[in-house]
Amino acid sequence: MQTDAFRFWIVATPAIPAEQYAALMTNAFARALSIVGHPILVLPLTVLALTRTRGGGGDVLWLGIGFGLFAAVVMGYSWWQVRRGRWGHVDASAKHERGSLNRFLLVALTIGTLLAAVLAPQRGLVWGLGLSAGLIAIAMLTARWCKLSLHMAFAVFAALLLSRLGWEYGVAGMLFVAAIAWSRLALRRHTRADLLAGTTVGALAGLAFWFMAAQSGG
Repeated sequence: MQTDAFRFWIVATPAIPAEQYAALMTNAFARALSIVGHPILVLPLTVLALTRTRGGGGDVLWLGIGFGLFAAVVMGYSWWQVRRGRWGHVDASAKHERGSLNRFLLVALTIGTLLAAVLAPQRGLVWGLGLSAGLIAIAMLTARWCKLSLHMAFAVFAALLLSRLGWEYGVAGMLFVAAIAWSRLALRRHTRADLLAGTTVGALAGLAFWFMAAQSGG
């Protein structure tokens, strides 16, 4: 039996046109993909997956704690900038917001690389953090000419790292890369040129990691 409140909602709420509803759903899905593909999530999850599948179960907890703190610090910094009125949103899409966030990330990743070099036994972790800092540095250096997509750079970097575990991981990674590319275009955060730039530097970082691993026999 329908209640009065239900009947009021049906009558008072105008129907959303199918086209508008589809656009809203597409935008919501793109936002969800963009959040899942954020570098501060992609990098930690990739490292944890590599560590776990290579038998480093004892290190997963400590790495999880470390990366969890790193993500909390980054999100705390972003929230603080919004609260101060410096940023419009934690997504940091405006040019001055991206510059501020990238500087913070560069410092954080550089410190993380140095700490890993001293405390972590795995060379791969040091290389991964160092190359990640390099991706941020490249985005900063090229900011005058393009809005390099760090979402794409880290997604491609992660896909190449995971492909070391097997071809199926590489295929899954590339499908994820395609989904992230679609989401950034759907949200109008980047142009195709921005995505291509991010893809290029991410691929170079992944190939550099492969080369260093091969040289060390890893």
